[in-house]
Amino acid sequence: MSGISAAGGTPQADEGGVAQALRVMVVDDHPMWRDAVARDLAAAGLDVVATAGDGPQAVRRALAARPEVLVLDLNLPGLPGAEVCRRLAGAAGAAAPKVLVLSASGEQEDVLEAVKAGATGYLVKSADAGELLDAVRRTAAGEPVFTPGLAGLVLGEYRRLASGGTRPGPEAAADAVPQLTDRETEVLRLVAKGLTYRQIAERLVISHRTVQNHVQNTLGKLQLHNRVELVRFAIERGLTDD
Repeated sequence: MSGISAAGGTPQADEGGVAQALRVMVVDDHPMWRDAVARDLAAAGLDVVATAGDGPQAVRRALAARPEVLVLDLNLPGLPGAEVCRRLAGAAGAAAPKVLVLSASGEQEDVLEAVKAGATGYLVKSADAGELLDAVRRTAAGEPVFTPGLAGLVLGEYRRLASGGTRPGPEAAADAVPQLTDRETEVLRLVAKGLTYRQIAERLVISHRTVQNHVQNTLGKLQLHNRVELVRFAIERGLTDD
């Protein structure tokens, strides 16, 4: 994997206004692959704060280095990637890194297990360097990122799970989430349908930042942690049935 342009970095500003590079950690049991991914991300201007080659090492180093995004393989010795997600969420809570899975597997079981464990994105290793960089940046921004085809798989599974219980129809949607504004509910519907922040912004003729703010406000009001949980919430309440 190579060829990421340095212009793709996403610097963050600290309290003094000094640009800070996005902090990333790479976990993979294949040294050559791990080093190549870390090298390309660093060349793009990201701050690769740590790497790891097995599950237990990944947990220890992530807790010490506190990356913002963890680029994680699933098939790890010592501790599988999904369990790494769970342990970091349990140990670090809200401070846990956002997880972008980068795996050779695109199997349904692996994808769903990773998402249920807390991963917010899933790419297969056939993705090119530019796609990976874009996915890391979007993951850091809180957007779900999936290799084409996998987003539909995840949404379909949540629909299947939700259909097993009683939920209100679309006519009851406003009553189902009375604590949300009309705009927040509208954004929530589009999030649940798999649209990206940019697509939502274009459809509603608002800024990308405004969409992010609506999503963050909705997460806080509903006491949810990520967009995957928002999707489940919306499906369970019939907000995607219009």
